[in-house]
Amino acid sequence: MELVEPIRDIRKIEKMKKYLKAKSLRDYCLFTVGINSGLRVSDLLNLRVGDVEDERGKLKDRIHLTEQKTGKTKDFPISDTAAKALREYLDSMNDRTTADFLFPSRKKTGAISRIQAWRILNEAAEHSGLDKDAIGTHTMRKTFGYHAYKKGMDITIIQKLLNHSSPSVTLSYIGITRDDLDNVYLNLNL
Repeated sequence: MELVEPIRDIRKIEKMKKYLKAKSLRDYCLFTVGINSGLRVSDLLNLRVGDVEDERGKLKDRIHLTEQKTGKTKDFPISDTAAKALREYLDSMNDRTTADFLFPSRKKTGAISRIQAWRILNEAAEHSGLDKDAIGTHTMRKTFGYHAYKKGMDITIIQKLLNHSSPSVTLSYIGITRDDLDNVYLNLNL
């Protein structure tokens, strides 16, 4: 099994979103929330409608959960992009309750599985011209970290958001290589 990578090209992200939205609002929302939250796929798939929407159908400002892997509490704001995707998706759902899984299986017997999430992402990646072997469910989390870093967020903040032990672990995780770091020295030339 190859190591999965973040999606570095914003145009490829947009292409994946467009493909997923045309196919399924659920899948589009899964991807959009995934790349805008940095959640592990296990936490993403376990979200309930009530985690993002109150009993009156109003979208919440924040998501509050306990991470499955670490047992740590995570509380973060919902970005405008994720909120827009959530609102569109939730408005399309019939007879939802706050107890329902946010990303239910087609049979509505539970949440979609990790394997199904992988299939969804893999198909969208292939359609979007990405190497499907380098895309997996962790790609969403890595994409979040990569683009936060590229937009100038401090690596120690990203480390904290992803619950990593050190900045070097985070840099490796999001695919920032020694060559990327060396380019700063080679191209700055003040």
